[in-house]
Amino acid sequence: MNPVLYDLRGLKCPLPVIKTRKKLAGMASGALIRVDTTDPLAVIDMPHFCNEDGHELVETEKTENGHRFLIRKR
Repeated sequence: MNPVLYDLRGLKCPLPVIKTRKKLAGMASGALIRVDTTDPLAVIDMPHFCNEDGHELVETEKTENGHRFLIRKR
Protein backbone atom coordinates (compact mmCIF):
# COMPACT_ATOMS: atom_id res chain seq x y z
CA MET A 1 0.00 0.00 0.00
CA ASN A 2 1.50 3.33 -1.06
CA PRO A 3 1.36 6.11 1.51
CA VAL A 4 -0.60 9.31 0.97
CA LEU A 5 1.91 12.17 0.68
CA TYR A 6 1.06 15.13 2.89
CA ASP A 7 3.24 18.23 2.58
CA LEU A 8 3.03 20.37 5.71
CA ARG A 9 6.30 22.20 5.22
CA GLY A 10 6.20 25.82 6.33
CA LEU A 11 3.55 25.25 9.02
CA LYS A 12 4.35 25.86 12.68
CA CYS A 13 3.23 23.99 15.79
CA PRO A 14 0.49 22.94 16.39
CA LEU A 15 -0.72 22.97 12.76
CA PRO A 16 1.19 19.87 11.51
CA VAL A 17 -0.41 17.69 14.19
CA ILE A 18 -3.87 19.24 13.80
CA LYS A 19 -3.84 18.82 10.02
CA THR A 20 -2.44 15.26 10.24
CA ARG A 21 -5.14 14.30 12.75
CA LYS A 22 -7.85 15.71 10.45
CA LYS A 23 -6.39 13.98 7.36
CA LEU A 24 -6.14 10.63 9.17
CA ALA A 25 -9.78 10.90 10.31
CA GLY A 26 -10.86 10.55 6.68
CA MET A 27 -8.61 7.59 5.94
CA ALA A 28 -9.20 3.84 6.34
CA SER A 29 -7.70 1.92 9.24
CA GLY A 30 -4.24 0.62 8.29
CA ALA A 31 -3.70 3.35 5.69
CA LEU A 32 -0.27 4.97 5.47
CA ILE A 33 0.46 8.69 5.38
CA ARG A 34 3.88 10.28 4.81
CA VAL A 35 4.06 13.73 6.39
CA ASP A 36 6.77 16.25 5.49
CA THR A 37 7.37 19.05 8.01
CA THR A 38 9.82 21.88 8.58
CA ASP A 39 8.63 22.66 12.13
CA PRO A 40 11.49 21.74 14.50
CA LEU A 41 8.98 20.77 17.20
CA ALA A 42 7.33 18.17 14.95
CA VAL A 43 10.04 15.66 15.92
CA ILE A 44 8.57 15.80 19.45
CA ASP A 45 4.91 16.44 18.58
CA MET A 46 4.33 13.73 15.95
CA PRO A 47 5.52 10.76 18.06
CA HIS A 48 3.46 12.10 20.99
CA PHE A 49 0.38 12.52 18.76
CA CYS A 50 0.73 8.97 17.37
CA ASN A 51 1.13 7.52 20.85
CA GLU A 52 -1.86 9.51 22.16
CA ASP A 53 -4.18 8.60 19.27
CA GLY A 54 -2.98 4.99 18.88
CA HIS A 55 -1.41 5.33 15.42
CA GLU A 56 1.83 3.53 14.54
CA LEU A 57 4.82 5.76 13.83
CA VAL A 58 6.49 3.48 11.28
CA GLU A 59 9.44 5.71 10.43
CA THR A 60 10.97 9.08 11.26
CA GLU A 61 13.51 10.54 8.88
CA LYS A 62 15.58 13.73 9.11
CA THR A 63 15.36 15.72 5.89
CA GLU A 64 17.36 18.67 4.63
CA ASN A 65 14.88 21.20 6.05
CA GLY A 66 12.96 19.22 8.66
CA HIS A 67 11.51 15.76 9.22
CA ARG A 68 9.44 13.16 7.40
CA PHE A 69 7.11 10.82 9.27
CA LEU A 70 5.49 7.61 8.04
CA ILE A 71 2.35 6.90 10.03
CA ARG A 72 -0.04 3.93 9.87
CA LYS A 73 -3.58 4.71 10.97
CA ARG A 74 -4.90 2.58 13.84
